Amino acid sequence: MNRPRRNEYRDREYAIAWREGLVQSAETAAIVESDGPGIRRLAVRELAGAWAACGMFERVALGYLGVSSVLILFFAENLVHPVRLIGMQVLVAVVILVLCRAKARRATDGSVGPTSWHFWRCWYPHLFFLFCFEEMGRLVHLVQPGWQDAKLIAFDHWLTGVNPSLWLERFAHPALNEFMQFAYFSYFLFLLILGAVLYRRREWESYWAAMTYSAIGYSLGYIIAMLFPVESPWFTFAGMWHGELAGGPFTAVIDFIEKCGRVHGAAFPSQHVAGATAALWGAWRHRRWLFWVFLPLVSCMCVSTVYVRNHYVADVFAGMVTGTLGYVIGCWLMERPLPVQDGRTETEVSVPRRPLVDEPTGCDRNRETKM
Repeated sequence: MNRPRRNEYRDREYAIAWREGLVQSAETAAIVESDGPGIRRLAVRELAGAWAACGMFERVALGYLGVSSVLILFFAENLVHPVRLIGMQVLVAVVILVLCRAKARRATDGSVGPTSWHFWRCWYPHLFFLFCFEEMGRLVHLVQPGWQDAKLIAFDHWLTGVNPSLWLERFAHPALNEFMQFAYFSYFLFLLILGAVLYRRREWESYWAAMTYSAIGYSLGYIIAMLFPVESPWFTFAGMWHGELAGGPFTAVIDFIEKCGRVHGAAFPSQHVAGATAALWGAWRHRRWLFWVFLPLVSCMCVSTVYVRNHYVADVFAGMVTGTLGYVIGCWLMERPLPVQDGRTETEVSVPRRPLVDEPTGCDRNRETKM
Protein backbone atom coordinates (compact mmCIF):
# COMPACT_ATOMS: atom_id res chain seq x y z
CA MET A 1 0.00 0.00 0.00
CA ASN A 2 2.96 2.32 0.50
CA ARG A 3 4.05 2.05 -3.13
CA PRO A 4 0.89 3.62 -4.66
CA ARG A 5 1.02 6.44 -2.10
CA ARG A 6 4.67 7.07 -2.91
CA ASN A 7 3.84 7.23 -6.61
CA GLU A 8 1.02 9.64 -5.83
CA TYR A 9 3.39 11.97 -3.98
CA ARG A 10 5.87 11.79 -6.83
CA ASP A 11 3.21 12.59 -9.43
CA ARG A 12 2.07 15.52 -7.33
CA GLU A 13 5.63 16.87 -7.12
CA TYR A 14 5.99 16.57 -10.89
CA ALA A 15 2.72 18.41 -11.40
CA ILE A 16 3.80 21.23 -9.08
CA ALA A 17 7.18 21.53 -10.78
CA TRP A 18 5.53 21.52 -14.19
CA ARG A 19 3.07 24.24 -13.12
CA GLU A 20 5.86 26.38 -11.66
CA GLY A 21 7.82 25.94 -14.87
CA LEU A 22 4.86 27.16 -16.88
CA VAL A 23 4.55 30.22 -14.67
CA GLN A 24 8.26 31.03 -14.97
CA SER A 25 8.16 30.51 -18.74
CA ALA A 26 5.17 32.81 -19.04
CA GLU A 27 6.91 35.47 -16.94
CA THR A 28 10.08 35.19 -19.05
CA ALA A 29 8.05 35.39 -22.24
CA ALA A 30 6.27 38.47 -20.95
CA ILE A 31 9.59 40.14 -20.10
CA VAL A 32 11.07 39.27 -23.49
CA GLU A 33 7.90 40.44 -25.23
CA SER A 34 7.93 43.73 -23.37
CA ASP A 35 11.61 44.36 -24.01
CA GLY A 36 11.72 42.78 -27.46
CA PRO A 37 10.61 45.75 -29.54
CA GLY A 38 13.14 48.00 -27.83
CA ILE A 39 15.93 45.51 -28.36
CA ARG A 40 14.94 45.02 -31.97
CA ARG A 41 14.79 48.74 -32.55
CA LEU A 42 18.21 49.15 -30.99
CA ALA A 43 19.68 46.34 -33.11
CA VAL A 44 18.14 47.73 -36.30
CA ARG A 45 19.32 51.23 -35.45
CA GLU A 46 22.88 50.07 -34.78
CA LEU A 47 22.97 48.01 -37.95
CA ALA A 48 21.63 50.91 -39.99
CA GLY A 49 24.18 53.23 -38.40
CA ALA A 50 27.02 50.81 -39.16
CA TRP A 51 25.90 50.47 -42.79
CA ALA A 52 25.57 54.23 -43.17
CA ALA A 53 29.10 54.63 -41.77
CA CYS A 54 30.50 52.30 -44.44
CA GLY A 55 32.33 53.83 -47.35
CA MET A 56 32.60 52.41 -50.85
CA PHE A 57 35.48 50.15 -49.84
CA GLU A 58 33.37 48.46 -47.16
CA ARG A 59 30.48 48.02 -49.55
CA VAL A 60 32.77 46.28 -52.02
CA ALA A 61 34.29 44.12 -49.27
CA LEU A 62 30.91 43.16 -47.82
CA GLY A 63 29.63 42.51 -51.33
CA TYR A 64 32.50 40.09 -51.95
CA LEU A 65 31.81 38.32 -48.66
CA GLY A 66 28.14 38.05 -49.63
CA VAL A 67 28.86 36.63 -53.08
CA SER A 68 31.41 34.12 -51.77
CA SER A 69 29.00 33.04 -49.01
CA VAL A 70 26.27 32.41 -51.59
CA LEU A 71 28.71 30.33 -53.66
CA ILE A 72 29.65 28.36 -50.54
CA LEU A 73 25.95 27.64 -49.90
CA PHE A 74 25.36 26.51 -53.50
CA PHE A 75 28.44 24.28 -53.67
CA ALA A 76 28.63 23.21 -50.02
CA GLU A 77 28.99 19.54 -51.00
CA ASN A 78 32.45 20.32 -52.44
CA LEU A 79 33.76 21.71 -49.15
CA VAL A 80 34.87 20.07 -45.92
CA HIS A 81 33.48 22.60 -43.43
CA PRO A 82 31.08 24.95 -45.28
CA VAL A 83 29.32 26.11 -42.12
CA ARG A 84 32.63 27.04 -40.54
CA LEU A 85 33.62 29.01 -43.64
CA ILE A 86 30.35 30.93 -43.66
CA GLY A 87 30.78 31.58 -39.95
CA MET A 88 34.18 33.13 -40.64
CA GLN A 89 32.68 35.25 -43.39
CA VAL A 90 29.99 36.51 -41.01
CA LEU A 91 32.58 37.21 -38.30
CA VAL A 92 34.72 39.27 -40.68
CA ALA A 93 31.65 41.20 -41.85
CA VAL A 94 30.71 41.93 -38.23
CA VAL A 95 34.23 43.18 -37.46
CA ILE A 96 34.08 45.52 -40.46
CA LEU A 97 30.70 46.91 -39.39
CA VAL A 98 31.86 47.35 -35.79
CA LEU A 99 34.95 49.25 -36.92
CA CYS A 100 32.88 51.56 -39.10
CA ARG A 101 30.26 52.12 -36.40
CA ALA A 102 32.85 52.76 -33.70
CA LYS A 103 34.68 55.27 -35.90
CA ALA A 104 31.41 57.06 -36.65
CA ARG A 105 30.58 57.23 -32.93
CA ARG A 106 33.98 58.75 -32.18
CA ALA A 107 33.33 61.37 -34.84
CA THR A 108 29.96 62.31 -33.32
CA ASP A 109 31.62 62.63 -29.91
CA GLY A 110 33.86 65.34 -31.32
CA SER A 111 36.99 63.18 -31.72
CA VAL A 112 37.78 64.29 -35.25
CA GLY A 113 41.54 63.86 -35.03
CA PRO A 114 43.46 60.61 -35.50
CA THR A 115 42.60 58.01 -32.86
CA SER A 116 43.18 54.30 -32.44
CA TRP A 117 39.77 53.66 -34.01
CA HIS A 118 40.74 55.94 -36.88
CA PHE A 119 44.00 54.05 -37.38
CA TRP A 120 42.37 50.62 -37.49
CA ARG A 121 39.55 51.94 -39.64
CA CYS A 122 42.10 53.05 -42.23
CA TRP A 123 44.56 50.15 -42.16
CA TYR A 124 42.40 47.07 -41.64
CA PRO A 125 41.93 46.63 -45.45
CA HIS A 126 45.39 45.05 -45.68
CA LEU A 127 44.36 42.41 -43.12
CA PHE A 128 41.13 41.86 -45.04
CA PHE A 129 43.06 41.19 -48.26
CA LEU A 130 45.30 38.73 -46.41
CA PHE A 131 42.30 36.91 -44.93
CA CYS A 132 40.63 36.56 -48.34
CA PHE A 133 43.80 35.25 -49.96
CA GLU A 134 44.45 32.65 -47.28
CA GLU A 135 40.80 31.59 -47.43
CA MET A 136 41.22 30.77 -51.10
CA GLY A 137 43.16 27.68 -50.12
CA ARG A 138 39.82 26.22 -48.95
CA LEU A 139 37.66 27.65 -51.74
CA VAL A 140 39.84 26.89 -54.75
CA HIS A 141 37.88 23.69 -55.56
CA LEU A 142 34.52 25.19 -54.71
CA VAL A 143 33.11 24.70 -58.22
CA GLN A 144 35.52 22.43 -60.10
CA PRO A 145 37.31 19.48 -58.50
CA GLY A 146 40.25 19.37 -60.93
CA TRP A 147 43.10 21.72 -61.79
CA GLN A 148 43.03 23.70 -65.02
CA ASP A 149 46.81 24.20 -65.37
CA ALA A 150 47.00 22.29 -68.66
CA LYS A 151 45.06 25.04 -70.42
CA LEU A 152 47.45 27.74 -69.20
CA ILE A 153 50.52 25.65 -70.01
CA ALA A 154 49.20 25.25 -73.54
CA PHE A 155 48.59 29.01 -73.77
CA ASP A 156 52.10 29.84 -72.56
CA HIS A 157 53.62 27.38 -75.00
CA TRP A 158 51.53 28.81 -77.86
CA LEU A 159 52.60 32.34 -76.92
CA THR A 160 56.30 31.76 -76.25
CA GLY A 161 57.13 28.38 -77.76
CA VAL A 162 58.45 27.11 -74.39
CA ASN A 163 57.39 26.57 -70.82
CA PRO A 164 58.61 29.92 -69.47
CA SER A 165 59.22 28.88 -65.85
CA LEU A 166 61.34 25.91 -66.95
CA TRP A 167 63.10 27.83 -69.71
CA LEU A 168 64.12 30.71 -67.41
CA GLU A 169 66.07 28.32 -65.18
CA ARG A 170 69.01 28.51 -67.60
CA PHE A 171 69.58 32.10 -66.41
CA ALA A 172 69.53 31.20 -62.72
CA HIS A 173 72.33 32.80 -60.73
CA PRO A 174 72.44 33.76 -57.04
CA ALA A 175 72.64 37.49 -57.86
CA LEU A 176 69.78 37.35 -60.38
CA ASN A 177 67.78 35.12 -58.06
CA GLU A 178 68.15 37.65 -55.25
CA PHE A 179 67.08 40.55 -57.48
CA MET A 180 64.02 38.65 -58.69
CA GLN A 181 63.07 37.73 -55.15
CA PHE A 182 63.43 41.39 -54.17
CA ALA A 183 61.16 42.36 -57.08
CA TYR A 184 58.67 39.72 -56.01
CA PHE A 185 58.80 41.01 -52.42
CA SER A 186 58.17 44.59 -53.57
CA TYR A 187 54.53 43.64 -54.17
CA PHE A 188 53.89 43.99 -50.43
CA LEU A 189 55.04 47.62 -50.47
CA PHE A 190 53.14 49.29 -53.29
CA LEU A 191 49.75 49.79 -51.63
CA LEU A 192 51.37 50.35 -48.23
CA ILE A 193 53.56 53.17 -49.57
CA LEU A 194 50.76 54.79 -51.57
CA GLY A 195 48.41 54.53 -48.59
CA ALA A 196 51.00 55.94 -46.21
CA VAL A 197 51.64 58.96 -48.43
CA LEU A 198 47.92 59.74 -48.72
CA TYR A 199 47.29 58.97 -45.05
CA ARG A 200 50.04 61.33 -43.94
CA ARG A 201 48.57 64.14 -46.04
CA ARG A 202 45.08 63.31 -44.74
CA GLU A 203 43.70 63.01 -48.23
CA TRP A 204 41.00 60.63 -47.15
CA GLU A 205 39.06 60.50 -50.39
CA SER A 206 42.15 59.59 -52.38
CA TYR A 207 43.17 57.09 -49.70
CA TRP A 208 39.88 55.21 -49.80
CA ALA A 209 39.77 55.40 -53.58
CA ALA A 210 43.12 53.57 -53.76
CA MET A 211 41.87 50.92 -51.32
CA THR A 212 38.71 50.49 -53.36
CA TYR A 213 40.67 49.92 -56.59
CA SER A 214 42.54 47.08 -54.91
CA ALA A 215 39.42 45.62 -53.28
CA ILE A 216 37.64 45.36 -56.63
CA GLY A 217 40.68 43.94 -58.42
CA TYR A 218 41.22 41.33 -55.72
CA SER A 219 37.53 40.42 -55.55
CA LEU A 220 37.38 39.80 -59.29
CA GLY A 221 40.49 37.65 -59.07
CA TYR A 222 39.21 35.62 -56.10
CA ILE A 223 35.91 34.85 -57.81
CA ILE A 224 37.70 33.79 -61.02
CA ALA A 225 39.99 31.56 -58.93
CA MET A 226 36.95 29.84 -57.43
CA LEU A 227 35.56 29.12 -60.90
CA PHE A 228 38.87 28.26 -62.61
CA PRO A 229 41.27 26.55 -60.15
CA VAL A 230 44.97 26.70 -61.06
CA GLU A 231 47.74 25.45 -58.77
CA SER A 232 50.77 27.23 -60.38
CA PRO A 233 54.06 25.96 -61.88
CA TRP A 234 55.51 25.50 -58.39
CA PHE A 235 53.30 22.43 -57.97
CA THR A 236 52.73 21.41 -61.59
CA PHE A 237 56.43 21.29 -62.53
CA ALA A 238 57.66 20.04 -59.15
CA GLY A 239 60.69 17.80 -59.65
CA MET A 240 61.39 19.10 -63.17
CA TRP A 241 63.85 21.81 -62.12
CA HIS A 242 67.52 21.09 -61.57
CA GLY A 243 67.68 22.84 -58.23
CA GLU A 244 66.29 25.53 -55.95
CA LEU A 245 66.80 29.25 -56.49
CA ALA A 246 69.68 30.07 -54.17
CA GLY A 247 70.12 33.68 -53.11
CA GLY A 248 70.55 36.04 -50.20
CA PRO A 249 68.34 37.67 -47.54
CA PHE A 250 65.36 38.47 -49.80
CA THR A 251 65.36 34.89 -51.03
CA ALA A 252 65.31 33.72 -47.42
CA VAL A 253 62.47 36.11 -46.55
CA ILE A 254 60.35 34.98 -49.50
CA ASP A 255 61.05 31.33 -48.68
CA PHE A 256 59.85 31.96 -45.12
CA ILE A 257 56.71 33.77 -46.29
CA GLU A 258 55.90 31.04 -48.77
CA LYS A 259 56.50 28.36 -46.18
CA CYS A 260 54.10 29.99 -43.70
CA GLY A 261 51.45 31.33 -46.04
CA ARG A 262 51.66 29.60 -49.42
CA VAL A 263 48.21 28.81 -50.83
CA HIS A 264 47.88 25.72 -52.99
CA GLY A 265 45.88 27.17 -55.84
CA ALA A 266 44.38 30.59 -56.63
CA ALA A 267 47.23 31.26 -59.08
CA PHE A 268 44.97 32.52 -61.89
CA PRO A 269 44.82 35.44 -62.10
CA SER A 270 47.97 36.46 -60.23
CA GLN A 271 46.87 38.43 -57.17
CA HIS A 272 50.41 39.81 -56.93
CA VAL A 273 50.04 41.38 -60.34
CA ALA A 274 46.44 42.45 -59.79
CA GLY A 275 47.25 44.21 -56.51
CA ALA A 276 50.37 45.86 -57.92
CA THR A 277 48.52 47.00 -61.04
CA ALA A 278 45.68 48.52 -59.01
CA ALA A 279 48.19 50.33 -56.78
CA LEU A 280 50.11 51.50 -59.84
CA TRP A 281 46.97 53.01 -61.34
CA GLY A 282 46.17 54.55 -57.97
CA ALA A 283 49.58 56.21 -57.94
CA TRP A 284 48.94 57.50 -61.46
CA ARG A 285 45.69 59.06 -60.32
CA HIS A 286 46.67 60.44 -56.93
CA ARG A 287 50.49 60.73 -56.86
CA ARG A 288 51.91 60.89 -60.35
CA TRP A 289 55.54 61.03 -59.22
CA LEU A 290 55.00 57.82 -57.25
CA PHE A 291 53.71 56.12 -60.39
CA TRP A 292 57.09 56.63 -62.08
CA VAL A 293 58.85 55.20 -59.02
CA PHE A 294 56.56 52.16 -58.98
CA LEU A 295 56.54 51.46 -62.73
CA PRO A 296 59.99 49.78 -63.11
CA LEU A 297 59.48 47.82 -59.89
CA VAL A 298 56.05 46.59 -60.97
CA SER A 299 57.45 45.60 -64.38
CA CYS A 300 60.23 43.60 -62.73
CA MET A 301 57.76 42.07 -60.32
CA CYS A 302 55.61 40.80 -63.18
CA VAL A 303 58.64 39.03 -64.67
CA SER A 304 59.69 37.73 -61.26
CA THR A 305 56.38 35.94 -60.68
CA VAL A 306 57.26 33.66 -63.59
CA TYR A 307 60.98 33.50 -62.81
CA VAL A 308 60.45 32.38 -59.19
CA ARG A 309 58.10 29.65 -60.48
CA ASN A 310 54.88 30.88 -58.90
CA HIS A 311 52.89 31.87 -62.00
CA TYR A 312 52.32 31.25 -65.67
CA VAL A 313 52.53 34.08 -68.19
CA ALA A 314 48.74 33.80 -68.54
CA ASP A 315 48.42 34.52 -64.82
CA VAL A 316 50.36 37.76 -65.27
CA PHE A 317 48.19 38.97 -68.15
CA ALA A 318 45.01 38.09 -66.25
CA GLY A 319 46.30 39.93 -63.17
CA MET A 320 46.94 43.04 -65.25
CA VAL A 321 43.38 42.87 -66.58
CA THR A 322 41.70 42.39 -63.18
CA GLY A 323 43.88 45.07 -61.56
CA THR A 324 43.01 47.52 -64.33
CA LEU A 325 39.33 46.63 -64.09
CA GLY A 326 39.56 47.26 -60.36
CA TYR A 327 40.85 50.76 -61.08
CA VAL A 328 38.28 51.54 -63.79
CA ILE A 329 35.30 50.23 -61.84
CA GLY A 330 36.64 51.78 -58.65
CA CYS A 331 36.89 55.23 -60.23
CA TRP A 332 33.33 54.88 -61.47
CA LEU A 333 32.05 53.79 -58.06
CA MET A 334 33.89 56.55 -56.24
CA GLU A 335 31.97 59.04 -58.38
CA ARG A 336 28.67 57.62 -57.09
CA PRO A 337 27.12 59.54 -54.17
CA LEU A 338 26.67 57.72 -50.86
CA PRO A 339 24.36 58.85 -48.06
CA VAL A 340 26.42 60.78 -45.51
CA GLN A 341 25.83 59.94 -41.85
CA ASP A 342 25.82 62.84 -39.39
CA GLY A 343 29.14 63.03 -37.65
CA ARG A 344 31.24 61.65 -40.50
CA THR A 345 33.74 64.45 -40.73
CA GLU A 346 36.17 62.76 -43.11
CA THR A 347 35.63 62.42 -46.82
CA GLU A 348 35.27 58.65 -46.77
CA VAL A 349 32.52 58.72 -49.34
CA SER A 350 32.65 60.49 -52.65
CA VAL A 351 30.31 63.06 -54.05
CA PRO A 352 29.80 64.08 -57.67
CA ARG A 353 32.07 66.94 -58.57
CA ARG A 354 33.41 68.86 -61.51
CA PRO A 355 36.79 67.48 -62.65
CA LEU A 356 39.92 69.53 -62.56
CA VAL A 357 41.23 71.12 -65.72
CA ASP A 358 44.36 68.97 -65.77
CA GLU A 359 42.50 65.86 -64.65
CA PRO A 360 39.56 65.32 -67.01
CA THR A 361 38.45 62.03 -65.49
CA GLY A 362 39.82 62.44 -62.00
CA CYS A 363 38.41 61.27 -58.72
CA ASP A 364 40.73 63.36 -56.57
CA ARG A 365 40.02 67.04 -55.96
CA ASN A 366 43.48 68.02 -54.69
CA ARG A 367 45.65 69.80 -57.26
CA GLU A 368 48.85 69.08 -55.37
CA THR A 369 48.53 65.36 -56.07
CA LYS A 370 50.01 66.01 -59.50
CA MET A 371 53.25 67.22 -57.95
